[in-house]
Amino acid sequence: MKRLTKKIKTLIFLSTFVTIGALAQDKPSVEGNVDNLPVKEYTLTINEATINKTGKAVKGMTINGSIPGPVLEFTEGEYAVIYVKNEMSVETSIHWHGLLLPNFYDGVPYLTTPPIEPGHTQKYEFALKQSGTYWYHSHTLLQEQSGVFGSFVIHPKNETLKYDKELVLMLSDWTNEDPMHVLRNLKRGNEWYGIRKGTATPLNQVIARGAFGAQLNFWRQRMNGADIADVYYPAFLINGEESIEYPEFNPGEKVRLRIINGGASTSFWMTFGGEDPLLVSADGIDVEPIAKNKTFIGIAETYDYIVTIPQEGKIELKIMAQDGSGTASAFFGNGKVFAAETLQRPDKIGMMKTMAKMDMKMGAHALKYRPSKDESFKMKNEYGMQMKDDMSGMNMEKSKTVDTKAMKMEGMKTDKDSTMAGMQMDHSKMKGMEMNNDDAMKGMQMNDQRDTMKTGNMEGMNLFSEYNYDFLKSPEKTSYPEGTPIKEILLNLTGNMQRYIWSMNGVPLSETDNIKIEGDQVTRITLNNLTMMHHPMHLHGHFFRVINKNGEYSPLKHTVNVPPMQEVTIEFYGNEYGDWFFHCHILYHLMGGMARVMSYDTPPDIRMKGYPAAIAVAETDRYYSWGMVDASSQNTTLNLVASNMRNQFNASVEYGYNENLEAEFTYERYLHDYLRVFGGVNIENEIDDSLNEFKTTAVAGIRFLTPYLFSLDARIDSDLRPRIGLGRSIMLFPKFSVFGYYEYQLDFGWVNSLPSGVNSESETVWSAGAEYFLSRNISLLGSYDNRFGGGGGLSVRF
Repeated sequence: MKRLTKKIKTLIFLSTFVTIGALAQDKPSVEGNVDNLPVKEYTLTINEATINKTGKAVKGMTINGSIPGPVLEFTEGEYAVIYVKNEMSVETSIHWHGLLLPNFYDGVPYLTTPPIEPGHTQKYEFALKQSGTYWYHSHTLLQEQSGVFGSFVIHPKNETLKYDKELVLMLSDWTNEDPMHVLRNLKRGNEWYGIRKGTATPLNQVIARGAFGAQLNFWRQRMNGADIADVYYPAFLINGEESIEYPEFNPGEKVRLRIINGGASTSFWMTFGGEDPLLVSADGIDVEPIAKNKTFIGIAETYDYIVTIPQEGKIELKIMAQDGSGTASAFFGNGKVFAAETLQRPDKIGMMKTMAKMDMKMGAHALKYRPSKDESFKMKNEYGMQMKDDMSGMNMEKSKTVDTKAMKMEGMKTDKDSTMAGMQMDHSKMKGMEMNNDDAMKGMQMNDQRDTMKTGNMEGMNLFSEYNYDFLKSPEKTSYPEGTPIKEILLNLTGNMQRYIWSMNGVPLSETDNIKIEGDQVTRITLNNLTMMHHPMHLHGHFFRVINKNGEYSPLKHTVNVPPMQEVTIEFYGNEYGDWFFHCHILYHLMGGMARVMSYDTPPDIRMKGYPAAIAVAETDRYYSWGMVDASSQNTTLNLVASNMRNQFNASVEYGYNENLEAEFTYERYLHDYLRVFGGVNIENEIDDSLNEFKTTAVAGIRFLTPYLFSLDARIDSDLRPRIGLGRSIMLFPKFSVFGYYEYQLDFGWVNSLPSGVNSESETVWSAGAEYFLSRNISLLGSYDNRFGGGGGLSVRF
């Protein structure tokens, strides 16, 4: 009887949900061409190649010889068969972003699909039960950044929109660096990317803007400032070009532009010249048409517009990177240019001043002390942003993406604990600290504002109020039948800029369990962003409702952007099987741990035997290594670091030209973002000005990042001599930073013999200096040390 009741409820649900229209996720995906659909085939070949996008030839990856890869065009109701050949020297994969398909063909290596090994071909096949604008990309490490992506268009059986022609526009970002080197640079901490793209804001600019008090407030919470984008890109591209022309469109023609943001870590603002275009689709799903010009497109989102080519002239589409660091343009038609609006750069110093006036607590953990303990509600209540009553006039309306009903979260079941990790830093310029930030100032890179903020309302940026989905309305009801069971989950989005760790509820992917999804019920997820960055969250194999002001007509999407210090509620009906990835689509955040596996807890696919999911998880907890040499006229210092989420190995050697040599080797364990315990050995010559005798002692202690971003080292050695060290670094001017370190050690004679009548001996070490960045890896260095004197030289990072 219970089974019959469940079947009846399911039928009622399906009869309601199927009315959504263009999307038919009304039953689980089925493998094979069981309905004898017409077959359409493509072959994709992935190769390593030399690419030149900016005047510099570098290594990249192509699909069928191009970046982006070819447009794959199908019609709804066809059966897609796609062969992917790997002609590279490394394994690869393809994920079909936004497509509803059998779990085995989703394309996440080791989780749902075997990787495509070098020299092998993999066959993907699935029925197309949807229409719209989608895309495909590698899900192996950072290959998407290197060029492994393309578009996927499914035409509807019956077109309801009227237009004459169409064009796919793939937006992307391009780096000349090896993407894994980019990630390593982010892990070690280096403000060069901000300097290079003109978005770093050193202390002199903060003071000039009257924001020093706001800066102190951020420092007190172990934050350096808001951060919009982390990576320097020499080019932003539309269909592989910084500027591209489409003169084939004639006056009066209506053109459907299928726009896909395939950026690895860049969201864009889009503006159009001429008349406002008509927005008709989001993430492949039709929405109620709306005339809309300036639009924010998050990473991995798609928007379709219909534009009308003017009688005399051509339309410009301009995309601007969210942090204002670059643009690209496409032109449609011929003749004079109907120019798109040029937007101002966001004013991050102004944002910092405004946010300092709010009732907002920052600095929650990306790496919790007890990852298995559920503290998600505690964290949500402790951290985040709450507007004060006197904030009227600041024009900082909260994003209207949360249904008030969804805010009643009592009894919500969550994944694991939650705490955001603040954007902190360590300072390897400080002798003896042996931290993992080679330049000690990651986080000061706030955007160069150039005084664009002229009024208190931030001239159109309105802080985060523009980042919502209220403009999207489904043409059909998307709500679920009354009485459908609902499981509620709270996921706090958390991050640590200094160590570049990203997580949910303060727990990265490598330290969490799967999130269990129950069939035949709604899973409602509140995404609460406790970081200063946007996070485009993507759920594989599903569409979800993004709850907005349109209520029952809230839109369906596969990717949702969650603005800083805001929350968004999404919900979907569980009617699939297998494990599905849910993650931030900033690739470097995904690799930093901001991901979960949504699991229906069904039996594993036997075809995945030999491809353990643990390998996919381990990719987010890799060891990264880096080093630095400071070669000055008075001494030379070498620092080496190897680090993953919780573990770090340090080696430092310091040689003074007065024949003072000291080396230290330590292992440290991160208990949470700000605190780690360590142990190791210290080797030092016993006699001044002589390298004939050395003494080895064991050391153990803690290292702690204090409020106001001082790096503290408290230890004791095997001679029972306590020592404390404190260091700090600040970027004062563009490319110019200063640093200092103080160390005090006591010997009470508990092990060593002291002179008669002496109760204790002390030793003080201090140093101060400055460096000027010449490039990402080289700086001019000048410093004074009370042991070695003053001098100058070079700092080289590798």
